[in-house]
Amino acid sequence: MKSCPSGIQDSPSKKDDRLEKIAYFDCFSGASGDMILGALVDAGLDINELSAALAGLAIAGEFSLRAEKVNRGALSATLVHVDTGEQQAHQVHPHPHENHSHQERTQVGEPHHSQGSHSGGKHRHLPEIIGLIQTSGLSASVQQKSLAIFRRLAEAEGSVHGVPAEQVHFHEVGAVDAIVDIVGAVWGLERLGITQVYASPIPLGESTKGRRSIESSHGTLPLPAPATLALLASAGAPTYPLPTEKELVTPTGAAILASLATFKQPAMRLEKIGVGAGGRALPWPNVLRLWLGKPVEAEMSPRTSLSVLETNLDNMNPELIGHTMALLFEAGALDVYLTPIHMKKNRPGTLLSVIARPADEAALAALLLRETSTLGVRVHHSQRYEVEREVRLVETPYGLLQVKVKWLDGRIVGVTPEYEACRIAARQHNAPLAEVYRAAEQAAAGMIGVRGAPAGEDTGHG
Repeated sequence: MKSCPSGIQDSPSKKDDRLEKIAYFDCFSGASGDMILGALVDAGLDINELSAALAGLAIAGEFSLRAEKVNRGALSATLVHVDTGEQQAHQVHPHPHENHSHQERTQVGEPHHSQGSHSGGKHRHLPEIIGLIQTSGLSASVQQKSLAIFRRLAEAEGSVHGVPAEQVHFHEVGAVDAIVDIVGAVWGLERLGITQVYASPIPLGESTKGRRSIESSHGTLPLPAPATLALLASAGAPTYPLPTEKELVTPTGAAILASLATFKQPAMRLEKIGVGAGGRALPWPNVLRLWLGKPVEAEMSPRTSLSVLETNLDNMNPELIGHTMALLFEAGALDVYLTPIHMKKNRPGTLLSVIARPADEAALAALLLRETSTLGVRVHHSQRYEVEREVRLVETPYGLLQVKVKWLDGRIVGVTPEYEACRIAARQHNAPLAEVYRAAEQAAAGMIGVRGAPAGEDTGHG
């Protein structure tokens, strides 16, 4: 699991709060960037700390943050405002969730074909936004996740409009809003100590009166917005229809959830609930709920049955034990290990343990009886919980090296260099083994957090 966040102020919470925390976005009425910020603030994120953290961005003078308690239907919620000078001067039609125009807050990444009050505005490309984030002084993890979300958003907008992601224009007001929403959401989750993010299925409007559309700088576009659909599709997000003519999910909200969340409800011990408000009244409470808590181990069937063979040795030449270990691995043992023990008559001894597939049990027991001084072998059967794993190659100054990739919940959570590959490379290049290890770890660091599925499994040991 990922380590506790770094690069931010020390958490004032108690030591126990540094244990793994998870967040579940209950998208009852959809999701948008400011609804996510509102839910985080409602769950305990300090709006002043958030403002201070975002002050390192070069756009800090272009916006201000404020939060207010509002009611959405019968529910109390927090509404976060991202106030910009341009926005106040050019307010147009409100977005279903956000107090900004569709052009400014929804199609933040659409290529520039501006019309109306925005036609004279400035624009930012993706490379400029990348530079703003990289020079912000925020922690490396916040920067990396924020950049990944922005790239995903730009790629979705670019694919919809047929232009490369690097050439997508971000309207300046929309860019400011999107930067605040995205970087603020990532920083807020880290500040609250969240190590894993989950989300519910996503509601998408279903028209009861004919076709659903919205006016944008490209003219009439269908709803849901094309970029929103592209983002949700890129994550394989589950959706369901909700009868409404309104847009429920914005591209910014979709980009954040598609990049950070696993779309399932986790088993968790609830600790706190935050409720973020959308900007428009709907026939139901227009809110996004954020559940915070700690994971509860879900009940599941172990994937693998194993045989564990054991024998105590107190009268055998230790040199022969090493030879026996090599033979056991050659015969199909998954793992072999030695434990110092104290036996009867105060004799020091060795517990030789073998983990094996049930099909190899008899052959390995016979090998132990043949190659060691033991008179008997104990066997008991066990079951093992497993993660999916695979071996990949990474490019390093010492050539291509193998690393073992650990998958959990559709996300890469660990990468470990393969010892034998690193040992061979160290000898070939006359380099310290630890240096080769570090090179492989650095080359693989970008894999951590990537969502997807392994190309194939490696049975591994133990």
